Amino acid sequence: MTAPAAFRPKNRAAVEAPGVPGLTALATALLPLLLAGCVAMAPPYAAPALPVAVQYPGDAGAGPTDGRAVAATGWRDYFADPRLQTLITQALAHNRDLRSTALRVEEARAAAGIQRADLFPTVGAQAGIDRSRTPADLSITRQPQLGSQYQAALGLASWEIDFWGRVRSLNDAALENFLATDAARQAVMVGLIAQVANSYLGLCELDERLVLARRSTASREESLRIFTRRVAVGAASRLQLTQMQTLLTQAQALVAQLALARAQQAHALTLLAGSAVDLSPAARPLDAHQIPPLRAGLPSDLLTLRPDIVAAEHQLRAAHAQIGAARAAFFPRIALTGLYGTASSQLAGLFDAGSQKWVLSPLVSLPLLDAGRRENNLSLAEVRRHLAVANYEKAVQGAFRDVSDALAARAGLARQLVIAQDALAAQAERARLSQLRYDHGASAFLDVLDAQRDLLVAEQQVVQVRRALLSSQVGLYAALGGGALPAASGAPAVAPARPIP
Repeated sequence: MTAPAAFRPKNRAAVEAPGVPGLTALATALLPLLLAGCVAMAPPYAAPALPVAVQYPGDAGAGPTDGRAVAATGWRDYFADPRLQTLITQALAHNRDLRSTALRVEEARAAAGIQRADLFPTVGAQAGIDRSRTPADLSITRQPQLGSQYQAALGLASWEIDFWGRVRSLNDAALENFLATDAARQAVMVGLIAQVANSYLGLCELDERLVLARRSTASREESLRIFTRRVAVGAASRLQLTQMQTLLTQAQALVAQLALARAQQAHALTLLAGSAVDLSPAARPLDAHQIPPLRAGLPSDLLTLRPDIVAAEHQLRAAHAQIGAARAAFFPRIALTGLYGTASSQLAGLFDAGSQKWVLSPLVSLPLLDAGRRENNLSLAEVRRHLAVANYEKAVQGAFRDVSDALAARAGLARQLVIAQDALAAQAERARLSQLRYDHGASAFLDVLDAQRDLLVAEQQVVQVRRALLSSQVGLYAALGGGALPAASGAPAVAPARPIP
């Protein structure tokens, strides 16, 4: 078949120019196509408007000068407790969920690298020998003939000239998917840091509550011993003894309950850390844990700080790129296959002058009847873009709610802590006065029992509210996107994904 005029050399000298035989024709064919391959069919990208209010509701205590900015606070700065820092470091290094997410990033990076390779031609070297025998009845000379052909060449596999940007759109989509996966890894890291911090605070809460419950148990055991002696000498009734026994068993049941909860919390924290950790009882009470306040800023800040929103935007960009690839499928696809080398019937003459061989095979293809495949493929890409927009808006709204809930919890729990502390002071004074009145015979022992029971409840409640307040600050830090930022030392918390080669 005769090659089209655009791909035929005008003379043999152009094909076999000294030094670069055959390359002039190849360059002449490729140059106009490569220069023209700059059309982009993807729609222009525009980020959707924020589907949330411009400020957080009930943003009490989150003014422009209140607390640190998350963008300037790494997790090592925010969580100053050395034991907690050790736990977070160990979890970032050994947590299996985070490790799986990091491997998915590497998987996406490799897939993007494979797609990127389609932008460039695939050139391979080949060498071979063909031996053939022609039988006598098919030979012109009526004699059997043996033939040989030796060749060595560089071959260009079928390479699509990306005239309409289809391959580049697919490459952009793969790259955006890789970036979305890496942002999702950062989101998992933020969640893991918050989980470890909350689990550690929960463990400290249970340790402190156990100390209070055991102290109350020891006090009631001593009271029971005293009342047992009083009953023996007739100075107290058996009713009072049974009341004291009831009070003791309540404290013992609370100790057993808290011990079980503490063991389960330790198991959960060990799972998060990914390996054995030192979870001995905390030496410091909860009120010794200081977490600096944060200012929430504006909802628009979440677009760059929240990794889940960043991931949703990359997925939206990938959906835009897929539309470009679907649109380009309606236009002709141009591919090149080529071969340049040398051939000879004798091995010794393989590299002699005049043995050059080249083949250039441009191919233009366009499906005419495909039962609506391309139209449906374009519709599918557009629907997926709408889904990506919905997912992006949902991620923004979810982040807005997370921050709003954390701000409300911080303000509400701070008030609850003040109330709980006042109630504890009142209950402690009530228990002291009830004991004095009973010792002086001015009140029944039942008043002392009620006061001691309520005092234990108030002590437990103060610890619970204090831990909830600390957890709300952890939640605000995570909701604002903290934890994905570099640590105070300047080193990243987790090594970023490797770039696509």
